[in-house]
Amino acid sequence: MLFDKDVRPSCALCENGVQLDEDRFMCRKKGPVGPLDSCRNFKYDPLQRKPSRPAPLKKTFDEDDFKL
Repeated sequence: MLFDKDVRPSCALCENGVQLDEDRFMCRKKGPVGPLDSCRNFKYDPLQRKPSRPAPLKKTFDEDDFKL
């Protein structure tokens, strides 16, 4: 998932893009662009991807939860 080859090109995931604010990126090649814009200079950077929120933890446990 993180290193998929079938990533939809967008400036939010490109190594040439730097985030200015929530809806604007600065591209080293094209200048200011939107997060869903892309160009032929797109190079996927997995470190730009924002992880999804983790599942909430269970707060109450039963005796069965601790049996093998």
